[in-house]
Amino acid sequence: MTKNITLIFLILFLFACRTENVETDTPLKEINQSNVSYGTDPKQAMDIYLPAGRKISETPFLVLIHGGGWTSGDRSDFKSIVDTIKMRLPGYAVFNISYRLAANGQNLFPTQENDVKAALNFIFSNLNEYKISDRFALIGASAGGHLALLNAYKEAATKKAKAVVSFFGPTDLVQFYNNPPSLLVPLLLQSVTGSTPANNPSLYQSSSPINYVVQGSAPTLLIHGGADQVVPSSQSVLLKDKLAGLNVPHQYVFYPNGGHGDWDATTYKDAFNQLQAFLLKHIP
Repeated sequence: MTKNITLIFLILFLFACRTENVETDTPLKEINQSNVSYGTDPKQAMDIYLPAGRKISETPFLVLIHGGGWTSGDRSDFKSIVDTIKMRLPGYAVFNISYRLAANGQNLFPTQENDVKAALNFIFSNLNEYKISDRFALIGASAGGHLALLNAYKEAATKKAKAVVSFFGPTDLVQFYNNPPSLLVPLLLQSVTGSTPANNPSLYQSSSPINYVVQGSAPTLLIHGGADQVVPSSQSVLLKDKLAGLNVPHQYVFYPNGGHGDWDATTYKDAFNQLQAFLLKHIP
């Protein structure tokens, strides 16, 4: 009887191994999914792009975070960027996320930060289903750049990004408030935080990516325009200097005539050349 039980377990083990090999060796088809919820609010959703031939052991993923001053915008704003990334980096999975927006005293900081965290938790809970690895990078523009940097540095102990990319994102909200490019910035920050740095310094400090940079932080690509009248390039320079002082791998790409994303075709092409090279270096 014991011999029969042993034989049964041996057969089951060999069959399981055979099944696993078949799944691993069979090329997977490309899968695109729209409006996948990672929370209960309609804004807590993402579009998912899984490349053909992906493997759990190899395929990295990118998380895209749109801008809009934390009060507007949607993942649909990044549709052309998704298409560009899929063309330039066909072996990467892409998760293009939306998040709850601050408006009328609702969804104030740190709602957006928490939504990025929740989106990543959702992705990580489905890695085996998606057949991708746990190696990832965060990419954001403007407010999305701020959220990408904040997550990459602040959450490194639980989910460490291999790289992070910020297109003209704020990095130090206290400095952003106190030295704004226009009077609209303090009003915006008050509307999304419900306060000022003087009245709630801890919230402004905890919402500033620059305060969470340490030795070993994720390699960082900062891209900014010198004519940016929304988020001054000094915000990226502050972070660049902090990264340099802690010997964190980083690159700062500066376009003297570039505004807040309103760039010409040549500048955009160069920026995506820089992005592509940076990601292939740090998360191949």
